[in-house]
Amino acid sequence: MNSASAQRKRTLEYYRDLVLSLLSAELKVRYRNTVLGYAWSVLHPLMFTLVFLFAFKVIVKVPIENYTLFLVAGMFPWQAIQNSVCTSTGAFLGNSSLIKRVYFPRHLLVVVGVLNDLTHYVLSMPIILLVMALYGIAPTYDFLWVLPLLLITQFFITLGLSLVVATCNLFFRDIERLVGIFMMLWFYVTPILFKEDWVPSYLQWMNYANPMAALEISWRHLFMGLPVDPYGLMAAAAWAPLMLLAGYGLYRRLNWRFAELV
Repeated sequence: MNSASAQRKRTLEYYRDLVLSLLSAELKVRYRNTVLGYAWSVLHPLMFTLVFLFAFKVIVKVPIENYTLFLVAGMFPWQAIQNSVCTSTGAFLGNSSLIKRVYFPRHLLVVVGVLNDLTHYVLSMPIILLVMALYGIAPTYDFLWVLPLLLITQFFITLGLSLVVATCNLFFRDIERLVGIFMMLWFYVTPILFKEDWVPSYLQWMNYANPMAALEISWRHLFMGLPVDPYGLMAAAAWAPLMLLAGYGLYRRLNWRFAELV
């Protein structure tokens, strides 16, 4: 192994160890002095699921079969994404002392935040599987390859968005307040509460142009035992590197000013 390869290997090992160390600390802090512990990973999306279930199934009576599973399959991944993007506004500001004193790849602070929420999403999947079992739906063979593909896709899409938000918030502090509003609006235009084929035919392109829609539709098809839409899956997978490149590109261009802004 030449010196350049050895240096790259040491750098990757350093990044890996740093991420694992920061992630371990984040997980410990999240559950420190909490009574419910793991339950917090599922309570938030479950409570919203119950509210929407009452509003749209009991009151409005939407004609969607297995609507509880329909909502759970969409709410759980969305909640993980929303948590990551909203909390990323403080990823750099909340670690200002560390950024000023120590040089390290600062984008790893955002990576750790996204991995934290993705870990909790994975830990909440037994609840989704339980709801599937209640409806008599068993995991299909698609789980073997679609599940890891969607997790990777969700990670990169979320990381790209979070890097944009975290970086921009250093320059425009209003971003922190606007992100919550933006994510709420994005939620309602993404087919989570409604079926994707309810979108008018002339707007169907939005199911592929909206990275969240492509991702959410793929998750729902997987958890509801439906054939995975190959076009939706390809659209979600295509969005992942684009979002990551946009987020990391913005970070790389502006990170030299972080120490003076935090």
